[in-house]
Amino acid sequence: MTSESTAQSPARQDAARPREAVFEKVVDGFGTVRIVPVDPAADAGLIHGWVTEERARYWGMTDHSREQVQEMYEYLDSLTTHHAFLVERDGEPVALFQTYEPDADPVGECYDVQPGDLGVHLLIGPANGAPQRGFTGELLRAFIAYALSDPAHRRIVVEPDARNTKAIERMVRAGFVLGPEIDKPEKRARLAFLSRDAMARRG
Repeated sequence: MTSESTAQSPARQDAARPREAVFEKVVDGFGTVRIVPVDPAADAGLIHGWVTEERARYWGMTDHSREQVQEMYEYLDSLTTHHAFLVERDGEPVALFQTYEPDADPVGECYDVQPGDLGVHLLIGPANGAPQRGFTGELLRAFIAYALSDPAHRRIVVEPDARNTKAIERMVRAGFVLGPEIDKPEKRARLAFLSRDAMARRG
């Protein structure tokens, strides 16, 4: 059983309190999943530690300094079309989640963007202790629920590196339908799509 809440206009973090979540979901047997806006200055160290690991090589930031990471997320924070979030489980950050409007991103030049498309990126943080069965699946369900909580979003678009077979297989298990491979300036990617209607049919 789950309960969910959304806030479309999240407030910035108060130094004395946790920052406000844009989405919160309580999952029995798993914990409370919260999606909160990235604070570039406060979160740069954490994000830098994640994106510079070898396992995150497909994120394309393994050679970035902490300052470069902060500058990149400050730039994203200045945009109205791109947004960055941390995913927390019971108050601990466990993933980096980004959304973007494809027609305001280079990926929009590589496929026929449809009204209601929302692009997303997801990076799971390093495991603390032994991996837990179903962990990634629960996080995927949370970010899909958040992405589709806005009725204007009709379809989720992902474009993992074409060599990242693990991520591609994970998306297929979550219900995404594979599209063509595309050539972006920084990588060859594989498009995949998950529509609101398909999610409704999955129940």
